[in-house]
Amino acid sequence: MSLNITDAVTWVGKKDWELRRFHGEEYSTHKGSTYNSYLVRDEKTALIDTVWGPYAKEFVQQLAATVELAGIDYVIVNHAEPDHSGALPELMRHIPGVPVYCTANAVKSITGQHHIDLNFQVVKTGQRLSLGKRELIFIEAPMLHWPDTMFCYLTGEDILFSNDAFGHHLATEGMYNDLADPCALEAECLKYYANILTPFSPLVKRKIEEFAGLNLPLKMICPSHGTIWRTDPMSIVARYLEWAADYQENQVTIAYDTMWNSTRRMAEAIAEGLGEAAPAATVKLFNAARTDKNDIITEVFRSRAVLLGSPTINRGYLSSLGGLLEMMRGLGFKKKKAAAFGSYGWSGESVKMLNEHLRGCGFEVPDEGQRELWAPDGEGLHRCREFGRRFALVLDPDTTREPLKK
Repeated sequence: MSLNITDAVTWVGKKDWELRRFHGEEYSTHKGSTYNSYLVRDEKTALIDTVWGPYAKEFVQQLAATVELAGIDYVIVNHAEPDHSGALPELMRHIPGVPVYCTANAVKSITGQHHIDLNFQVVKTGQRLSLGKRELIFIEAPMLHWPDTMFCYLTGEDILFSNDAFGHHLATEGMYNDLADPCALEAECLKYYANILTPFSPLVKRKIEEFAGLNLPLKMICPSHGTIWRTDPMSIVARYLEWAADYQENQVTIAYDTMWNSTRRMAEAIAEGLGEAAPAATVKLFNAARTDKNDIITEVFRSRAVLLGSPTINRGYLSSLGGLLEMMRGLGFKKKKAAAFGSYGWSGESVKMLNEHLRGCGFEVPDEGQRELWAPDGEGLHRCREFGRRFALVLDPDTTREPLKK
């Protein structure tokens, strides 16, 4: 399948309706994804990116049905991650010697992953490749989100090929943003940013400002995953600038795991206290062992504060919280508060350890948390509700209500 985007540009990628896990098992793709490859035809023909390796032969066969492979003059590798370069070895078997334009870091990545020697042409920001009436302008974008990443801009069509930036994992029949379900599109874009691009937020802002400084007209953004931004493409750019600015909403996310429901009951009581003291805030609860971890991380991204709960087990806490904490540490969230809670039977280390690890993740921990011995009774649940109210007051002393007394 191919799709004519303009008279000169054709989408020649792959829709993967079945994809449910990405980056190994690290990222959930509930609604599938696409691997977007673009063919640009002028006096010269350029192919921008390929698709994931499992679809390499299918990709090359369908590409050959769209253009004579021998007629491809240039191959552009915006990013060498296997979901974009996986079909490159198969393609280059058919067109050996065709120059491959990429960054110096991409050369290292391609040769290190695919062990092939190609006719590499290393480019830097501002370099241009003439296709005839149109030119491709290369823009390096290191660490968005690999060291090798770059964008390229097509003059005459005013299209930015942004690779992973402004992308999202969403398979849709219509390939344009105005044809997609807007709620699903927003949700997948937010999830993608929260789980993948958060650590690079300062670079996101800088790169957007750098592109704006080039004063290039923009009619369309063509990312490497998901829909093409043809209607108001600056809307996703504006969202990225919001998300890059230590984004948070008036929300508290509570993530817990539980063995015999004691910590679950604590979580629910804490949520009640939070809701009573901060009625304007959104409070969301998730069992970390039963909820998709990327969905929880997305809610953490949206939140002003996070509460983690676990009973004590083996002088520590349950493993689902360990995985979540490691993800939060790597993503490097900024300007968020946190605290811990949990039940215990004898040693009771989980709350202290969770608080220590939350601090290690960069969270401010303004409260030492709440512990309850064994299963909380009425008094214990009252203390949990009071903890929720107390934490709400710490979050925003000007708009929350005083904690209730026993």
